[in-house]
Parts: sequence; structure tokens; C-alpha cells
Amino acid sequence: MASISIILLSLAILLETPIAIPSTEDFHDLLSRYGFPRGLFPSSVKGYSLSENGIFEVQMDNPCYVQFDDLVHYDKKITGRLAYESISDLSGIQTKKLLLWVPVTGIDAAPGYVQFRIGALSETLPAEQFDTVPVCKISYGILTDR
Repeated sequence: MASISIILLSLAILLETPIAIPSTEDFHDLLSRYGFPRGLFPSSVKGYSLSENGIFEVQMDNPCYVQFDDLVHYDKKITGRLAYESISDLSGIQTKKLLLWVPVTGIDAAPGYVQFRIGALSETLPAEQFDTVPVCKISYGILTDR
């Protein structure tokens, strides 16, 4: 595995193209290092990759739902750009507002708060709501936990 990573890194340097190398660090720990609470993503994260320029891809076991203040849907693949206290260009997460599912396009962290961008709008919630990594459910009905 190490030799493959070295080859990919060498190719990226030669081509001057950033590539994403899969990491062995837990994604929830990575979120903490970037100033976010660990519980922004559910426990069903299967793996992720992160490039040098912050572009990431998270693979989930299955698409699933988590109930925070609002119901949130996580696609099987989530992408975005990660920087300290900021996730931008986010795709793969939607929240239910009234009767509509709307995409979460970015997330910002500040001491004690997390702000979710939903298009031109935003919602700020207390960070402690996301301290614990939640369990994801396949359905927002009565189906089993994932």
C-alpha cells in the first residue's frame, strides 16, 4: 500500500495535479483537527479521501438519515472542500425544511456554534448538538439503525 501511495504522490508531483490519497485516520478525528465537532457526519462513514487542496470525498455504507433539530439525509457519496472551520462546495447532504428537501452547500464552525449554509440562507446551531457521532438510519421511518 505504501508503494502505491509513493507512486501516486510522485505522479501528482510530476503532473502538478492534486490527487486524493485515501487516509487511515478516522474521518471524525479529521473533522476535529479542522475545528469541527465530531458528530457532523454519522457513524456509517466507510472511508474518505482528502487531497492537498482540501477537496474530499466521503463514502458512506448506505444513504441514510439522522434526526438533529431537522431531519438530515446523507447520500452514499459526499464531496466538498475542507479548510479550517469551513466546508464549502458541499454536495450529498440535504435537510428537510417544512415539506422540502434542500441541499446543505457549506458548513462553518466557530467556538460554540456550527453554521449550515443552505443556498443563500444559513442556520446557526449550538456545536454541542454535534459532539456525539450519531447513528444513521436507512429510513426516517421505523427501519433499523445503521
